[in-house]
Amino acid sequence: MSTDNRHKSTVLIVDDEPVLRNMARTTLASDYQVYLAESAEEARETCLRNHIEVVICDQQLPGLQGIPFLEWVKNHDPRTVRILMTGLFSLERAVEAINDGIAQRFLFKPWRPDQLITIVRNASHLFHLERRNEQLLDELKRLNSELEQRVIDRTQELQEANKQLHSRNHMLQRMALTDALTNLPNRRAIDRLAKNEMLRRARTPSPLAIALVDADYFKDINTQYLLPGGDHVLKWLSQTLQNAIRTIDTVARVGGEEFMILAPDTNVEGARILAERIRSTVEISHTTYNGHKIQITVSVGMVVVDSLVLAGYDQMRETAASALSKAKKTGRNRCVVQVISQFGGPSST
Repeated sequence: MSTDNRHKSTVLIVDDEPVLRNMARTTLASDYQVYLAESAEEARETCLRNHIEVVICDQQLPGLQGIPFLEWVKNHDPRTVRILMTGLFSLERAVEAINDGIAQRFLFKPWRPDQLITIVRNASHLFHLERRNEQLLDELKRLNSELEQRVIDRTQELQEANKQLHSRNHMLQRMALTDALTNLPNRRAIDRLAKNEMLRRARTPSPLAIALVDADYFKDINTQYLLPGGDHVLKWLSQTLQNAIRTIDTVARVGGEEFMILAPDTNVEGARILAERIRSTVEISHTTYNGHKIQITVSVGMVVVDSLVLAGYDQMRETAASALSKAKKTGRNRCVVQVISQFGGPSST
């Protein structure tokens, strides 16, 4: 990634603990332009001098507290994504801040570097999506009368994109929809997203792929490294899967070592490429636990429906499960892609 700060998203960390401020800067500096402040007053001056996209502020600060400062940030620039750092003892205040629209999400202290990276990446993504939506709306307003129908169509697409955006943001904010170990969406969350995608493609036909990914011989990992080692591998695998998919895709943990991937606008050829990329990425990667290098493989079962084919979510999930079973039975570390045709039956590709 370019080291030119002009191409980096800007993040402001407000915390009166020097160790945490410096740890945050070290964690984020390679990908973001990081500003630090030890008080709300210093942070406010930083916001006035710089264009800040994401603010992460501790609730307990000397002088002005975190929540009043975030309320000022909201009034100063409503597009800035506001994140409140809080401990379990003040969780109720954090929830009230979110309900009041002062903060958009919260981060528990003490945080881990991977948690900080994930929440900043999602917040930056949210900021740029909303800015892009504003730019597209301005573009639509400039179109002339000859493009009226295209304006209507594009507006509908933007409205649908906003619904998906708010749905995903809401999912991340609700702990009930997040897998506690991997911080991925859980089974309930991916079910909701998939059903929303079914409704969208019923109105605007488009191809869709769903994959089930299962770690091969994972029982051996738990046997050799016990449950803590197994948990470590699952967290590593979840990150590896996230790195292998596209921005528009969603990966969720739906079982012990089973994951689901929702891939909108993905035809048969795209599904083959995505499934193989997932399989090969895991195969060539590794993690280290207690000094031991660990490598695993995964089996991938994927189902695809074309733009003009109607299929229910249950049917697609069952077909993906059948494809995964076939991949397991034929040797593991394999990808099996099945297609639901217009006649309703699946066929392997």
